[in-house]
Amino acid sequence: MTVTNPKLSNTTFGVQSIWTRNRPIYRPPLFLWLAALTVAVLAILPLGYLIIRAAGAGYEKVWNILLRPRTHEILFGSAGLALSVTLLSIVIGVTLAWLTVRTDLPGRKFWAVATILPLVIPSYVGAFTLISAFGPRGLVQGWLEPFGVERLPSIYGFPGALLALTLFTYPYILLSVRAALHGLDPSLEEAARSLGRSPFQVFREITLPHLRPSILAGALLVALYTLSDFGAVSMLRFDSFTRAIYMQYSASFDRSVAAVLALLLVGLTLVILIFEHRMRSKARYYRSSSGTVRPATPVKLGKWRWPALAFCSFIALLGLVTPLLVIGYWLARGISAGEPLNLQPAIVFNSVVASGAAGVVAIFAAIPVTVLAIRFPGLVSRGLEKCVYIGYALPGIVIALSLVFFGANYALFLYQTIFLLIFAYVVRFLPQAIGSARASLLQVSPRLEEASRNLGRTPIQTLSSITVPLIRPGLVTGLALVFLTAMKELPATLLLGPTGFSTMATRIWDTTEEAFFAQASVPALLLVMVSAVAVWLILSQEEKRARQ
Repeated sequence: MTVTNPKLSNTTFGVQSIWTRNRPIYRPPLFLWLAALTVAVLAILPLGYLIIRAAGAGYEKVWNILLRPRTHEILFGSAGLALSVTLLSIVIGVTLAWLTVRTDLPGRKFWAVATILPLVIPSYVGAFTLISAFGPRGLVQGWLEPFGVERLPSIYGFPGALLALTLFTYPYILLSVRAALHGLDPSLEEAARSLGRSPFQVFREITLPHLRPSILAGALLVALYTLSDFGAVSMLRFDSFTRAIYMQYSASFDRSVAAVLALLLVGLTLVILIFEHRMRSKARYYRSSSGTVRPATPVKLGKWRWPALAFCSFIALLGLVTPLLVIGYWLARGISAGEPLNLQPAIVFNSVVASGAAGVVAIFAAIPVTVLAIRFPGLVSRGLEKCVYIGYALPGIVIALSLVFFGANYALFLYQTIFLLIFAYVVRFLPQAIGSARASLLQVSPRLEEASRNLGRTPIQTLSSITVPLIRPGLVTGLALVFLTAMKELPATLLLGPTGFSTMATRIWDTTEEAFFAQASVPALLLVMVSAVAVWLILSQEEKRARQ
């Protein structure tokens, strides 16, 4: 098309484009801006609460808190733990994803489910089971005592926190990378192998670079989850931001100190977001040719089959089998002792309804933010995307207290209702939905959306009939992540749940706090079973799409 007017208007994906110096500058539709802006504003409500609290402390007090050596220890300890957990999770998650999607690993469908299931175990339950199994006086030490082993090395502190958080967060990377591998065109890998490249060279030179968006999306979730975790670090006695904030909230009427520490945690989150953005760069990983995605030819492991099986078995043993065995041990002890197990179907119903609603709302909220950030990159669009990540790095207790403050003062009709609890879940876990949607959208060529607009479809029609169906795997993965994680959320549920509202997570916490471990084993097993069904459905949908 010949352009005679330097400001000739055109439209693509429902956006107005202005030609300036032969280069189109696309403007996103107004409804996309409004939707993304609304989501971002609602997501930063907890930050507003923290600023109000910290401002009440005064400049001098805030400065004194920031200069304390204890604050520096917490800062570097939390940052070191987040970095270590993220790097180790990347190694485990990417390796497992490649083995279960791209290779002829025996029983790979089984290993796909078994290695994802640790995600359904709450961090505080996982930490308790690891202490019970591998602690200085745990079950393993008791088994080894006849062989002269009187005491195992201490699991408390940094090593235990690193082990527990890695085992129960690496599935974030595994799910994200699996979705990306299913959507990746295998022709590039096959071409590299036909040129004589070994499977390892193909993975390193072709596959891994194309997985960068999904790896970074999962790594961001792992890092922020580590910073915001409270249960595991508390049980394993590691001093992190969340533990310090909780101690300040529970032990002092002056919550300004906790607010300052939480704002420092937000600052650390912003550093991570900036680093992730620079690492991600501006690359796009979609195919330039038309056609449907076909299944890749499995890579033959050969002599590496047994080491691969040993690796999968070791990870599943630590992250899934050990917690289930410990829970089963306490269940058997309770049954043999005649303790009442108190099976309550209502707590399962409450957990599924609240978490499922949060997952659906999170997906609808993630779509405009993701599309705006990917299709219309810019300072404002990226800023709106980063705003939603702030809530994920804040402890659940901070988000809950902020919503209690706003609910009691500005939205009394929502106070003590399930809607406020669902809203807290969405604020807390929305980045999980956005991370998965982002990884899928980066693999979709924008030319498909441009073609839809050229055929006369409206922006909303293009979004609903072209973009959303193409990124459905990422949306399903994001919905599952929000659903699974919301079922495990404890502080927000305890503070925001309606009177008499109990979930599997709160039931587990109440019984373990009173040392009724046998009673805690029942909701823990129910939680795993419900989550296992959800994971199975997601993986079945993945495999179905891969065969199309």
